[in-house]
Amino acid sequence: MNFDLIVLGSGPGGYVAAIRASQLGMNVAVVEKSELGGICLNWGCIPTKALLKSAQVFNYFKHSSDYGIISNDEVKPDFEKIIQRSREVAASMNKGIEFLLKKNKISVIFGYGKLIDKNSISVLKSDNSEEIISASKIILATGARSKDIPAFKQDGKFIIGYREALSLDKLPKSMVVIGSGAIGTELAFFYKSLGTDITLVEFLPEIVPLEDEDVSKQLSRSFRKIGMNIMTGTSVNNVQIVDNKCFVNYTDKKGEGQIICDIVLSAVGITTNIENIGLENLGIITEKGKIIVNDFYKTNVENIFAIGDIVHGPALAHVASAEAICCVEAIAGLNPEIIDYENIPSCVYTTPEIASVGLTEKEVKEKGINYKIGKFPFTASGKATAAGNKDGFVKLIFDVSSDELLGAHIIGDNIAEMIAEMVVLKKLNGKAKDLIKSIHPHPSLSEAIMEAAANAHNESVHI
Repeated sequence: MNFDLIVLGSGPGGYVAAIRASQLGMNVAVVEKSELGGICLNWGCIPTKALLKSAQVFNYFKHSSDYGIISNDEVKPDFEKIIQRSREVAASMNKGIEFLLKKNKISVIFGYGKLIDKNSISVLKSDNSEEIISASKIILATGARSKDIPAFKQDGKFIIGYREALSLDKLPKSMVVIGSGAIGTELAFFYKSLGTDITLVEFLPEIVPLEDEDVSKQLSRSFRKIGMNIMTGTSVNNVQIVDNKCFVNYTDKKGEGQIICDIVLSAVGITTNIENIGLENLGIITEKGKIIVNDFYKTNVENIFAIGDIVHGPALAHVASAEAICCVEAIAGLNPEIIDYENIPSCVYTTPEIASVGLTEKEVKEKGINYKIGKFPFTASGKATAAGNKDGFVKLIFDVSSDELLGAHIIGDNIAEMIAEMVVLKKLNGKAKDLIKSIHPHPSLSEAIMEAAANAHNESVHI
């Protein structure tokens, strides 16, 4: 079969590329080895948020007396039903992608795809039959998987990755989470909320190490407040399984130690899915596990493009989708605007949530930029006080000479929706004064942004 475009992979990069290409009049095929929607929809972003919502609801029940609600009945989590709901949410979204692809008349071919040449892909199907399809253009969007570390190699039972963490059959009594990025912190918070004894281990000096240091310290305080054990500056030497228990051997500044737990969750990063897809057959250039592409995601081989986790840039679903649209529009000759990787929002959906965009204070210092900071704590927010969760703040970093936004860092209860305002402001080269003079609703969490900007100019009224 011959198409205008073949997309290898149907995650948030792949399916978005396919749909946009169809909208632009191309005859498109998607090749998918597993579930439509990829890891994000089936085993990552979406089902994780379903689990975290269950944890949030349970936490509200546990603290209902703080809100004047008295219940004489015992409230406890039904772990099996929580997992089931998460899987149902993922399945529903999977059906949604199936509908969108069908609506846009996109051919879906299930099987393992591999490049044969610059215009052809071999698809090995589940029945071991093979189909050869061809196209004038091919986009690789094969995504990534949990990184496996030899010192604590995943076995799927005692040492697990994020996929197994979303489908355990019972709630473990104790768990060590290795790695404190978004995956590690979100799942650590989920299991801790349901009653698992959690130890969060991070090699670097702070948890969520990609975030601003003030944000990292606040999340540590919030996590310790709920009884989570946090170990930073700690390396895991190995994990031994003895009598159905995990013995985690580590080294920190005090020396060597050991933690005994039921399960170890390895959340130390991801590995790109670029093996065995035919890159070597065509001489496609890679570097440090990533495919090298230009501003419009073209590889060194004519007709072959790559997007998402397999190219350099943040491994985030919304980045993959943006790259998909840029790539396809370039293929269609529309001359799209290239992606500004300095204006990519990032969110961590723990409680409190984290949302950020732009430079951290440390990065601003390293660049030698003369900067000023505006900060507003949620302890001074009427909406946060009424909601019952005042942990966190808004921290905005501005260039002194231009007053333009350099970075925005927010941590608080349900604040992920607020970061889009900062992304738009940064794209438009907005200034602190623009925020100060933009009326924000009261009471709202978002008015903390206006107050933080005012604080940068020593004009804040409420602190």
